[in-house]
Amino acid sequence: MIPRYARPDMVAIWSPEQRFRIWFEIEAHACDALAELGVIPKEAAKTIWEKGGAATFDVERIDEIERETKHDVIAFLTHLSEIVGPEARFVHQGMTSSDVLDTCLAVQLTRAADLLIADLDGLLAALERRAFEHRDTVTIGRSHAIHAEPTTFGVKLALAHAEFQRCRERLVAARAEVATCAISGAVGTFANIDPYVEEHVAKAMGLKPEPVSTQVIPRDRHAMFFAVLGVVASSVERLATEIRHLQRTEVLEAEEYFSPGQKGSSAMPHKRNPVLTENLTGLARMVRSYALPAMENVALWHERDISHSSVERYIGPDATITLDFALARLTGVVDKLLVYPERMANNMNRLGGLVHSQRILLALTQAGVSREDAYRLVQRNAMKVWESYHVAGSATVDFLEELLKDEDVRKALPEEEIRKRFDIGYHTKHVGTIFSRVFGREA
Repeated sequence: MIPRYARPDMVAIWSPEQRFRIWFEIEAHACDALAELGVIPKEAAKTIWEKGGAATFDVERIDEIERETKHDVIAFLTHLSEIVGPEARFVHQGMTSSDVLDTCLAVQLTRAADLLIADLDGLLAALERRAFEHRDTVTIGRSHAIHAEPTTFGVKLALAHAEFQRCRERLVAARAEVATCAISGAVGTFANIDPYVEEHVAKAMGLKPEPVSTQVIPRDRHAMFFAVLGVVASSVERLATEIRHLQRTEVLEAEEYFSPGQKGSSAMPHKRNPVLTENLTGLARMVRSYALPAMENVALWHERDISHSSVERYIGPDATITLDFALARLTGVVDKLLVYPERMANNMNRLGGLVHSQRILLALTQAGVSREDAYRLVQRNAMKVWESYHVAGSATVDFLEELLKDEDVRKALPEEEIRKRFDIGYHTKHVGTIFSRVFGREA
């Protein structure tokens, strides 16, 4: 975790203090269940809650004990006994370390997921607001980065909204899948602890009992969780990359907000660089990189090994903290994004009407011209426009005029029919339908 790319609420979930607090709650809830079953005295369970619940766990003291014991859970239990006193002998009855560690990880991941879902809600709100703002702002759509046909900037943002809505649904499902509790003892057989204890702890901690575990919760659950984080990060990068392309000097249809006093370059005072979206691209790469080791954690030896442990100590905090920061940053970019409709119109017009080539192609075929001949007729006029564009940087030959001069085209299509195919509004007539599908409303 790098403080530069971290926000306090998510960082707090992974702090040692919070981890030990969750460990205590798991152990104390287990004691309550054991007391109900008559395995330990009820007064002992009460004392454990009273003394442990009011305590501030000393991280340095636990680390000191671990340096001797070489075991983190034992170090914590030893420190807890220093706080609770003789009744601490009833803590961890019939449990194994993974019962505490895995259940704690489930709590941390679900809490992290809740923050990430809230982040997505904020991003979705920003995307919806800006999408409706630019619902009818016409811009050129690009395929292979080359001018294709008109769309609207609102449709671009609606596309992003739909994508992040799917991300939200996937994250909700991943949260549910990883939210399981295992208090089943060594190798997961409940030999020394009643299954009721697991059910009680699960309910108290907001989890579900793991239907069947070994000595650990199956890691396919965690693999899916981190894979979903990787998908969300990829969607962050897709939108960030779109904005980076639109901010290129030659395009400049949209731009990251450039605040007063901001500097773009240490050498060139004129620079306004897309640094936020470039940063998001890098952060997305990091979040995606955590999915693979999570998948490799699935194949543990027999009923358990700890090859997954060191991996999860890294990827749990790093993936969630990084994605939390990235989603918040992207929300800010979208919220303050500078959009230039006039530039969009100018860019679209630079190709002298070529964006209407398909409409002419279709009109010719509907007029009886074979598709092959129609394509040839349209392309030979389009290439004249392209060639003038290559020379001047903006078309000096007009596509409509070339079509009107082409006798073969005119034989099939009268002038009025040709001119009708140059209506920009034709391309945006179903924007309302798209918005209804995405947002449930057209305006």
